Amino acid sequence: MSILLDRNSRVIVQGITGRIAQFHTKEMIRYGTNVVGGVVPGKGGESVEGVPVFDTVKQAVAATGADTSLVFVPPPFAADGIMEAADAGIRYCVCITDGIPAQDMIQVKRYMWRYPKERRMVLTGPNCAGTISPGKALLGIMPGHIYLPGHVGIVSRSGTLGYETAAQLRERGIGVSTSVGIGGDPINGSSFRDILAEFEADDDTQVIAMIGEIGGPQEAEAAEFVRNHVTKPVVAYVAGLTAPKGRTMGHAGAIISAFGESASEKVEILNAAGVIVAENPAVIGETIANVWKKAAA
Repeated sequence: MSILLDRNSRVIVQGITGRIAQFHTKEMIRYGTNVVGGVVPGKGGESVEGVPVFDTVKQAVAATGADTSLVFVPPPFAADGIMEAADAGIRYCVCITDGIPAQDMIQVKRYMWRYPKERRMVLTGPNCAGTISPGKALLGIMPGHIYLPGHVGIVSRSGTLGYETAAQLRERGIGVSTSVGIGGDPINGSSFRDILAEFEADDDTQVIAMIGEIGGPQEAEAAEFVRNHVTKPVVAYVAGLTAPKGRTMGHAGAIISAFGESASEKVEILNAAGVIVAENPAVIGETIANVWKKAAA
């Protein structure tokens, strides 16, 4: 099994005619992802990498049965693209776009919550690397070759640290069930807590790796959820131990502004919840491998 994405997912790419979107569409198709179409207003009837382009998401869904979307739309229009996907009945949407204004994402969140839970689209991102279920499907910009199929679920605010985790696991012969990038913006579609709940319910995920960073309350909220609801071993790493308070470090959401938002405070909170925290990025794989051995014994 996997979460959110598998071989049966029927994918459209919003903004498919852009240079970067075309490149990654080609890579996703090469990986085996079932890309069934693209959406660019005014370019309906064209094709990219052999898949048809439609003017609207509703047209694409009606013609292809798409249930999954990847958003490569420029920042000023990305929020509209996400809401269009939700309105068209897309079940899972990944937004790669960086630089979406926080006020736009507030509008997106409010719009999505208009729908009843059974109809509500799951969104990850924006400003994320995407989602991959190794050996099944790739939705985003991840380098698919570094991911072995397996039983470790990865959820990460950082794209590159998510890659690093997968690469270190591969070196040790350990595979991944699904890796989910949730993005580093202050307001995003899905939180650590949301994805932890998915992994806890997934029979194929046996160990969970959570890659966090300074800024925001997500890691503390995740710690509380792990303590009360997660039965599987959780390994974490929190980036930014040396980051000074009040300075944005990389992601827009990575700024310490309150108690519990520094890396050291997050490590303390996670440890108290029973989460095993890697000391530095070089030992993430080793730490997970040690937990994996105990879980498999």
